[in-house]
Amino acid sequence: MNLIEELEISFPEALLANFSPVPLTLEGSTVLHQFFRFDWKAWKALDAAARAKVVAESLAVLKRLEHPNEEGPVQSALYSQLGHKGDLVFVHFRKNFAELNQVELALAQTPLYDYLTLVHSYVSVVEMGLYESSAKTWEAAAEAGFEPHTPEFDAVVQANLHRMATGMAPRLYPEVPPAPYLCFYPMNRRRGEEKNWYTVPFAERQKMMHEHGMVGRRYGDRVKQIITGSIGFDDWEWGVSLFAEDPIVFKKLIYEMRFDEVSAVYAEFGEFFLALRLDLDKLTGWTEGKL
Repeated sequence: MNLIEELEISFPEALLANFSPVPLTLEGSTVLHQFFRFDWKAWKALDAAARAKVVAESLAVLKRLEHPNEEGPVQSALYSQLGHKGDLVFVHFRKNFAELNQVELALAQTPLYDYLTLVHSYVSVVEMGLYESSAKTWEAAAEAGFEPHTPEFDAVVQANLHRMATGMAPRLYPEVPPAPYLCFYPMNRRRGEEKNWYTVPFAERQKMMHEHGMVGRRYGDRVKQIITGSIGFDDWEWGVSLFAEDPIVFKKLIYEMRFDEVSAVYAEFGEFFLALRLDLDKLTGWTEGKL
């Protein structure tokens, strides 16, 4: 049993009413998804030598972005996008937003960037929502004799969060998964007049999120799911990145989750993007119409 599972203990609503309605979260890597359209007309107007020079000079930068620490984990990845929404997708994971911005600037300096038009992007941070362990953490602070929202109470909470973050570091600071297919979409929790996620009591939200999470766990051997928080960073509240060997599993997972109450009643979804991993050594082939 891992650390999070040990803390996944439900508490009665009466007890939870004494604490914040906002679940605790752990944050990790900052994340940028970039979606580009490629200017095929301008590219084809170049002669073969010029095209080769653009790719060669750009690859030197792209490979440094992919492995910023030489042989370290993959922190940036390139994908060939399916459909009319764009042609190429870059996904970047970094330690902080300053590093993420530096990635944007470095990419913009490459010769290849002259043939790219940014059509969409998404800024977020890897997030682990602690709906089930929040209650345990708050209870520990209360049992120590501290009132909610006091400095002493917050110190106990922060100490527990630090302990959990240490145990969950590989999940908070992941490398880009090597799976060949990527599905990305943003989402919100509904704030409508009749159904509003943010007015539902904590205990009810906790129960729904637990049921929702159990569906995802059943697909854990086939899909790598990375949830990123974007409240205050982008137009939606969360981004969902799914990585898998077989893209059909995206359809099955998302469809099954639609039947959960948390999705059926309280979820709103943005555009979906599907892309195929493009090894950097195959970029020349891609620019010639071959994967």
